[in-house]
Amino acid sequence: MTVLKSLDTIANINPIPVERLTLVEPEYQSIAHLPIGQVGTIVEIYEGETPQYLVEFADLQGREYAMALLQKSEILAIRYELSSVS
Repeated sequence: MTVLKSLDTIANINPIPVERLTLVEPEYQSIAHLPIGQVGTIVEIYEGETPQYLVEFADLQGREYAMALLQKSEILAIRYELSSVS
């Protein structure tokens, strides 16, 4: 089981409806949803019976364009290095 932490890089595995997004950049205000596979960063974790993750989505220049509160079942952790499993 993957433990997600603040500043982990993730990708969304389901489209995220615009109603669940906080959109920052005006050019994205007309989207219907955030498509599958957008890469984001966990910036806050809300513990509880079902933990939720506040995720920031940014472009290649680091400009935030959206935020969403997501469940673990909606995201996939992205790893750049192979960690050994014992």
